[in-house]
Amino acid sequence: MPNLSLAAIVNYCDRILRTQEIQDYEGAANGLQVENRGRVTRIAAAVDASLATVKLAIAARADLMLVHHGLFWSPSHPWTGKKYDLLKLLVENDLAVYSSHLPLDAHPRLGNNVQLCAALGLKQLKPFFFSHGRFIGFQACQKILRSDLARRLQRATGAKPRVMPGGLDICRNIGVVTGGAGSDLRQAAEEGVDTFITGEGPHWTYAAAEELGMNVFYGGHYATETFGVKALASHLSKKFGRSWTFIEHSTGL
Repeated sequence: MPNLSLAAIVNYCDRILRTQEIQDYEGAANGLQVENRGRVTRIAAAVDASLATVKLAIAARADLMLVHHGLFWSPSHPWTGKKYDLLKLLVENDLAVYSSHLPLDAHPRLGNNVQLCAALGLKQLKPFFFSHGRFIGFQACQKILRSDLARRLQRATGAKPRVMPGGLDICRNIGVVTGGAGSDLRQAAEEGVDTFITGEGPHWTYAAAEELGMNVFYGGHYATETFGVKALASHLSKKFGRSWTFIEHSTGL
């Protein structure tokens, strides 16, 4: 097996995901978060970087873990207690971590949003949901029974969605933003959708959906965001000739 450098994969990912160009939430730290000794033989993909998923990636004999939710979202020190255990595991097992949050959400071929749209059978997609300087989601003008759309979402994610039936039985303008965009129902409505699919949202959004006349589907934050890391890992596997595995560690949220 020819040597493949970590730098080659990181440079490629940074380029296709436009890591340096796409703004994100403060603390997201997209790109390479932890390096290894410089070689990649097997890739693991996971939604979250955590002590549990790192252990599973090590058990899978991976030396690069691709994640959507990285290690850094708040001050990254001190590395004590469980944080130290995590750092020690990464270093001792030569496991690199590459994280991509909004850049992966927004990617037009490999991203969470476009991949979920494809799994739902949504076509002729248009940009949707302006956030951090660009559209990160997609919308489709397509007539689908609300009950049918719920079944499609469950098949796609493997989890039964929570449905807030605030709109008509037939969905006509469907917007998709994976993850935790439930608090932004009003923005979704202002952008012209009558049906909004995301991962999760707070309690008050049920009443908001009724007031806005919107159908809202919560497919699960975790469940709606498995698509991007799988697509990215599969793409890298084909391009660089390395095997990959998905680390399943569902939060159920």
